[in-house]
Amino acid sequence: MERFKLVVAVHLMLIENGKILLLRRYNTGYEDGNYSVVAGHIDGNESVVRAMRREALEEAGIKIKEEDLEIVHVMHRKSEDRESIDYFLTCKSYTGKISIMEKDKCDELKFYDLDKLPINVIPYVRKGIEYYQNDVPFSIYGW
Repeated sequence: MERFKLVVAVHLMLIENGKILLLRRYNTGYEDGNYSVVAGHIDGNESVVRAMRREALEEAGIKIKEEDLEIVHVMHRKSEDRESIDYFLTCKSYTGKISIMEKDKCDELKFYDLDKLPINVIPYVRKGIEYYQNDVPFSIYGW
């Protein structure tokens, strides 16, 4: 009997001067036109922090050391077609210039005031940001 499997994702809460880095999804087939943070799935055979480092480089062109990442929230999430575990991480520092690296999947990448997020932030990502701001380490979403 095959065991149930969860999708595991990582999300970067890159915050500078009260602003968070958001990207607008484009041409992906999922939540296109809406905002998210730099994020992606764990590919397998990689830790949460290694996956986050990889996604930050692939999507935003920045390098982050493992020791500079911290898990600040974990969300057990259910959507129409799957269940997932989402890890939200912050980073103390990074190197490189933030830029759109996947122009076929993202058409905007910039910092927004935490208190004035765009209306069209993906709902579970908005909740993850809110939980981070309120020091909530774990949540269940979509049940």
